Amino acid sequence: MFIETVTVPTLLLYVLLHTAGLAWGLGAVIGWCALTLGVRRLFGQRLPGTLLLCAGMLCGRAALALVMSSALVYVLQPVFGSALMALLFLGSAAIGRPVTIRLARDFVTLPAHLFHHHGVRRMFTQVAIVWGVSRAIDAGMSLGLLHWGLDAGLLSRGLFSGLLTALTIGVCAAWGVRALRRMPGVTLRLKPAV
Repeated sequence: MFIETVTVPTLLLYVLLHTAGLAWGLGAVIGWCALTLGVRRLFGQRLPGTLLLCAGMLCGRAALALVMSSALVYVLQPVFGSALMALLFLGSAAIGRPVTIRLARDFVTLPAHLFHHHGVRRMFTQVAIVWGVSRAIDAGMSLGLLHWGLDAGLLSRGLFSGLLTALTIGVCAAWGVRALRRMPGVTLRLKPAV
């Protein structure tokens, strides 16, 4: 999903921005999103909520950048998005309703009663905090690299943000598995029971 919604669109924009121009680059980003969703739909693959959200946000920011004729708008929008995501994750953790519970359902199948277990909710709250901090770092990193120019900003969005996201996924997965294994009354099986 990362390749579909971050890496390829960023490469398309970077290459076409320097060869064919801004309009072609942003048009290619929008076209790529439509192609990705269309191919998945054509082959009967499930369209996860996170993919739809990412593709929608990507098309929206490309369309706004196209209307405003500014590649800077395209690069700045994810900075604001990361800041808002940081607030969403940290805020949901602070009020005891971690958004990570809803997101987890897109990636793993867990029994519904598990989400009412105090320890499991605490683990999802901790993971929401990790994601919130990660998104805040992402926003700061992108802003910092934008000071060096648009190419550095695109590099930040296409490479460094992806690496930070992958690292955050790894940390959260390891944290979650470790926490679930240590919880009394919760058995973690990585394979379905026979």
